[in-house]
Amino acid sequence: MTVEEMVLGESKNVEFKESLPSNAEHYLKTLVAFANTQGGSLLLGVEDQTRQVVGVDENTLFQTIDRIANAASDACEPQIVPEIEPYTLDGRTVIVVTVAPGPNRPYYLKAKGAEKGTYIRVAGTSRPASPEKLRELQMEGARISWDELTCVGYRVTDTVISKLCRDMNRSRKSMQEQRRSAEKLPSVTRSNLVNWNILKHTADGFLASNAFALLTGTHFRFARTQCAVFAGTDRGEFIDKQEYSGPLYEQIEAAYAFVLRNIRRSARVEGLIRRERHELPPNAIREMIVNAHCHRSYQDEACVQVALYDDRLEVTSPGGLYGGLTLEEALNGRSRQRNRAIAEAFSQMGLIEAWGNGLKSIRREAKAYGLPDPAFIEMPETFRVLLFRKASSEPDRKNVGPSSDEHRNNIGTTSEEVPPHLPADLNATQTAILNLLLRQPRLTASAMAGQIGIAQRNIEANIRRLKELGLLVRHGSTKGGYWEVIQASDPAVSPAPSTR
Repeated sequence: MTVEEMVLGESKNVEFKESLPSNAEHYLKTLVAFANTQGGSLLLGVEDQTRQVVGVDENTLFQTIDRIANAASDACEPQIVPEIEPYTLDGRTVIVVTVAPGPNRPYYLKAKGAEKGTYIRVAGTSRPASPEKLRELQMEGARISWDELTCVGYRVTDTVISKLCRDMNRSRKSMQEQRRSAEKLPSVTRSNLVNWNILKHTADGFLASNAFALLTGTHFRFARTQCAVFAGTDRGEFIDKQEYSGPLYEQIEAAYAFVLRNIRRSARVEGLIRRERHELPPNAIREMIVNAHCHRSYQDEACVQVALYDDRLEVTSPGGLYGGLTLEEALNGRSRQRNRAIAEAFSQMGLIEAWGNGLKSIRREAKAYGLPDPAFIEMPETFRVLLFRKASSEPDRKNVGPSSDEHRNNIGTTSEEVPPHLPADLNATQTAILNLLLRQPRLTASAMAGQIGIAQRNIEANIRRLKELGLLVRHGSTKGGYWEVIQASDPAVSPAPSTR
């Protein structure tokens, strides 16, 4: 980026100052923040609000440069050595101070110490690092991956090791079948788990790493996946929600299935073959969820969130981009592994094919589906991916996919019996409600909740939505009345008669 582009554009990694502050801390914390995150440039001689170039005093130009260099060297720990250059812009001289992402993190102001003097860049400002971020910076500087650390107190048994190896082998076999590969991969054994730093072998037996705990149980309460369907385009009314815990790869599959059963599906007949297609590319959905777990920060005790709105799928993971990686670099295929052991496990299981290709793959899948380019949003210590849905009025839209196994167990095959004339944009819960009420019009919300297997408040929210769509009408009182499913003219399906 040129100096002209810095002045004219907007960037969280550029800061402007009209003159050098007399209190060095006012600009040193910015240099520290640049070193701790993605690097950046400080421009002296440019007014911050207006971006007007006012220049610096040329009579003291080199004294100012020396002052900055000495302050960065003396007041920062580890030592920061910025690149400092004068530059002529609009006929005036400005000073450009550039700091690269530092390898020896955390960088901090000596006078304040690491706990209070460590800064990071957040939305274009320099802010003190949170305790969680400070711990992560310390591990970055020590080249330590959190998931490879010993999980103190987590019990390792032969049964748990065998299950993980068995599940990984099953996943590898499935991967081979999908790729139609003739090469047979060797079976995963506990020795492999040790080599991948998932297990630690000691004289007294095996110790679990944090990765082993994440791949085999529920030791960390925050290592969960929260899934929800919202009515509309914001986080207002829930239509459906689920929370999944347990081994990460099981959470991924459960969240993936949750999304598939709550999006629309179309079908085309080609000759004698019926071909079905989800409204969003399944590979992109899976990639979004896998990436969220693989690259999230486990220093942050928040959950991965998968949210489906009328206009988009949104997957949010705790922790921003890692190790000074910029969004542009990530989109171009560069990767830095925050969780090395988990990434290795996912790679061996075929959940990720090549490190660094996740975001590129999501964009490629969206383009192939004719969808808008996905959005990738960096927020303070959070990363979010948005995959946009098309309008639901397209002629080839049909009802959502099959309901979950739990739904099928509770309500039989009702989710498979959706009348073909019902609207295209119903989710699985709404479809199940209509099919239940076609057969039992006097069912209460509580009874439906029991049969479908979700909370009563979710049933009530879906009923309100069905009433808004004109598909459901209540007749009579709360206790003595009944529901009528409003349908298009179709002699093949009619609501059950009322029994007043």
